[in-house]
Amino acid sequence: MAHRTVSGLTIFPVKSCCGVDLKKAVLDTKGFKFDRRWMIADSSGRFLTQREYPRLSLIGVKQGADRLTLNAPGMRTLNIPLSLKNNQLMPVVIWNDTVEAMTAGTESAAWISSYLGISSRFFYMPDTSDRPVNPKYAFKREQVHFGDAFPVLLISEASLEDLNSRLQTPLPMNRFRPNIVVAGCAPYEEDTWKRIQIGSTHFQVVKPCDRCAITLVDQSTGIKGQEPLRTLSEYRNVDGKVLFGQNLIHHGDGEVNVGDEVRVLV
Repeated sequence: MAHRTVSGLTIFPVKSCCGVDLKKAVLDTKGFKFDRRWMIADSSGRFLTQREYPRLSLIGVKQGADRLTLNAPGMRTLNIPLSLKNNQLMPVVIWNDTVEAMTAGTESAAWISSYLGISSRFFYMPDTSDRPVNPKYAFKREQVHFGDAFPVLLISEASLEDLNSRLQTPLPMNRFRPNIVVAGCAPYEEDTWKRIQIGSTHFQVVKPCDRCAITLVDQSTGIKGQEPLRTLSEYRNVDGKVLFGQNLIHHGDGEVNVGDEVRVLV
């Protein structure tokens, strides 16, 4: 019997910026704690990502207990306090969703506007914001922070190894920005799972992740190339969408640790 384990855990406190690797990640109602609680939006409140601004990949993030610390090339260190209770609530747009979010203040707005070269601001999603996952895949009207669509993304090491065997230059896992990386299974085995258990937490495997241009961005340089979408499209193309990794919905709070067994229930 395969012994599948969690080999990597990553959260992305600011959507489209650098991830933070963890040994233990705690789940709340909308996903992993601190994961994509922050988002950068333009002056109209519409979200910005590496799709349009690959340089976002170069913003380093440290998640503290009371502050978020950001660093970027040519910029001074920025600290954003997490206590935003009195900050203004505004509607922001992410894909087809409009949700209430808190502004992070003028200092951080000036910092990110200077870095990107356009008027932009940081926004934080408070616990009171309502952003349900696609009802087609929901079980109990589950919620998501500022992730694209679902609370958790999982990819196996073996799937990346198979892809890298087809590429001229192997790519690191951070191109695909998963929350959970699994070792000890066959390539694309995660595509066959329907329900899994990690620790005491149950996850539904609800939908393959269709990949976008962010996978083309070298996360260490901010430079966009042609891979891996060119190669993936040759063998992972379904109805015009390139699929790699699986989106999960979790049931209840809990935690996931590196080294935890991944039990396939169905």
